[in-house]
Amino acid sequence: MDNFENMPRPEIVLVADTVAREKNIDRDDVLEAMEVAIQKAARSKYGFEHDIRAHIDRKTGAISMARYREVVENGVELENESAQIWLDDAQAYDPEIKVGEFLIDSLPPIDFGRIAAQTAKQVIMQKVREAERNKQFEEYKEKIGTIINGTVKRVEFGNVIMDIGKTEAVLRRDEVIPREKFKNGDRVRAYVLDVRRENKGPQIFLSRTCPEFLAKLFTSEVPEIYDGIVRIVGVARDPGSKAKIAVRTDDVTVDAVGACVGLRGIRVQAVVSELQGEKIDIVPYSDDRAQYIVSALSPAEVTKVVIDEESNRIEVVVPQEQFSIAIGRRGQNVKLASQLLGCDIDVLTEEQEQERRSNENKVRSQRFMEALDVDEMIAHLLIAEGFSKVDEIAMVAVSELAEIEGFDEDVAQELQSRAKDYVAKRDAEFEKQSKDLGIDDQLQTVDGLDRDMLLSLANNGIKTIDDLADLAADELIEILGEETISVQEANKIIMNAREHWFE
Repeated sequence: MDNFENMPRPEIVLVADTVAREKNIDRDDVLEAMEVAIQKAARSKYGFEHDIRAHIDRKTGAISMARYREVVENGVELENESAQIWLDDAQAYDPEIKVGEFLIDSLPPIDFGRIAAQTAKQVIMQKVREAERNKQFEEYKEKIGTIINGTVKRVEFGNVIMDIGKTEAVLRRDEVIPREKFKNGDRVRAYVLDVRRENKGPQIFLSRTCPEFLAKLFTSEVPEIYDGIVRIVGVARDPGSKAKIAVRTDDVTVDAVGACVGLRGIRVQAVVSELQGEKIDIVPYSDDRAQYIVSALSPAEVTKVVIDEESNRIEVVVPQEQFSIAIGRRGQNVKLASQLLGCDIDVLTEEQEQERRSNENKVRSQRFMEALDVDEMIAHLLIAEGFSKVDEIAMVAVSELAEIEGFDEDVAQELQSRAKDYVAKRDAEFEKQSKDLGIDDQLQTVDGLDRDMLLSLANNGIKTIDDLADLAADELIEILGEETISVQEANKIIMNAREHWFE
């Protein structure tokens, strides 16, 4: 193997240092780009099928080049005769060499012609641009979740292209606050939503409508939030119109809401101005869920809160004159409160609640009268004691039934006996129907489904857990009926059915 002495080339190190400084990128990235350019020029001289590698000494700038040939088993068909060599042939040069290693032949430094020099320059500039783009991507990726300032460069089809210093960012039209208009040269603050790596450079996506933007604005305006004394628990927005922000503090000496409002409202007003007059309700968070719900529905006055933990629904009762305030214009107030709490809220007037309760009691009363063969008065007494299902009467201790006013031990025993007979008969009937309809046992274990629902599903061809898992929420509601199940409950049942897919 030939050895070629490589002369120091300090000018190469100087060029690399200059480019690295001007482009604000790593010196090694520039030298690697030069090595790639030299390799490309060498291959154009010796043949592109050769595996030629170049190395620039990081201190002296001396260039060394070599051809690499991979050593393979004797007799194996060579995929590339210029880049591979059989073991016997390789051992003629180096007796110690083994399969999988490379036979390295030094090459003389090449004299760059005009075309080779031009190619090298193009490769270097391309690699430098790639290094610049990678550096920009890493720099802006760290800014995801922060607010940045920029200047409007141009507006294309409602999308705002902003100059943010070293590169451009996009504020899409669906991330612009409604009725907000920008023109070239406007200074804009926005939240960095996402940064994506693309061939033409990092794509930076901004937002002025996301809840996080509102939270970050309060963080910059309220020192207590910045210092962690006051914490933002939740944010709900109808961009450009209204927002609710829930705050809390563990420091009893600090008023969380007052800190966010500021002296004479100066802090909240600064945020409102930035958001084009968006009205902001600052809600005090409470560990008492009912109290938190009442605060979230402010300015409406709430008289009663009923929380259904199973279906993640909340029923709120308000006086008639407060109903429109609780709902808000176009349902905005209750929608924002629902987003803040993360569950559905049903708002009823006191009259509506009374009427609905009366209807529910009628249905329950009728059920008890038919199942237990009792009169209306006994049915009402059971409802008044909190019983809603025949199963509950079958399972409760007889002594508890006997304590109901007007009942004695004999009446309690008789009622429970009838309840047990009814449940046994109903279960046996369901067992027969489910067999006849071919309802799979696994489907019967899905949380949220009762017997009537299972029969309705089976009559509509949904007989296995996978049949149910394939449904969309609206399809399930169509089968079971809107009065039986809500969208949220339907989604929960379907997700329960899909659980076995992810196990």
